[in-house]
Amino acid sequence: MYDIDVGLISIILLASTALALELGYRVGFRFREKTDAPSREHIHQTETATVGLLALLLAFTLSQSLQRYDSRSDQVVDEANAIGTAWLRIDLLPPSLRDEVRSRMREYIDLKVKAGTVSTVQVDETRAIVAETGRLQTDLWSYAGRAAELDPSPVRSGLFVQALNDMIDSHGRRDAGLARHVPEVVLLLLYGVFLITSTIVGFASGVAGHRPSSVSLVMVALIVALIFVILDLDRPRRGLIEVSKKSLYDLQASIGPAPRAPALSGPLPASAARPGSGASR
Repeated sequence: MYDIDVGLISIILLASTALALELGYRVGFRFREKTDAPSREHIHQTETATVGLLALLLAFTLSQSLQRYDSRSDQVVDEANAIGTAWLRIDLLPPSLRDEVRSRMREYIDLKVKAGTVSTVQVDETRAIVAETGRLQTDLWSYAGRAAELDPSPVRSGLFVQALNDMIDSHGRRDAGLARHVPEVVLLLLYGVFLITSTIVGFASGVAGHRPSSVSLVMVALIVALIFVILDLDRPRRGLIEVSKKSLYDLQASIGPAPRAPALSGPLPASAARPGSGASR
């Protein structure tokens, strides 16, 4: 279900509940003359109970989606902070390694920003990013090992090793958070209860001798909209509601691009002059 577009799910949900409402009305209308007052009262009590059960399931599912959304938002901030700490502690490394580590770290930050724009349903792009992330983490860890050999002081290289370890751990937590969704069995249960509730509402209207009121239709539309929000919250990298990546963007902007090589000054040597120029004559 996670791979199906939310808009398509909402359309299917709206169409199926409207069909259930109409079907319940027609069945109830056939039995209206055989239904006495106590039976009608019992039907209305059942209708109230199922609507209450549907409201409980909606609240539970929305709470799960919001918790996961908040957790993913916090994980983005934590990862950006961990990367920023590791970036600052590059200054503690031996001078011979600093430029190389900064270059790898810039690649890593750019990759993390790019990863936030790729949906998990884009399988090929996701696999490529995962592989590249693992390669960069391995490279950075090898640099940490070399730094520990050159300068075994825990005050300098040790702090960078600790920051790098925290950075890798934060990546794992964020990656795991992206894979946590509302269980499909809960969503299917919500869908089933919604269909049954719509059928009972239509049946109660048919037994009463009138079509479902406009209030019932508005209720169905509002519930479909709420389910749309629940599903959209559960898909952090696509849809209308996405997890903010501002922390990573700010980090990328704060470190700036890689420094350019200094431009050559002074006249070119004769051997480098353009063919046909005065220097070659």
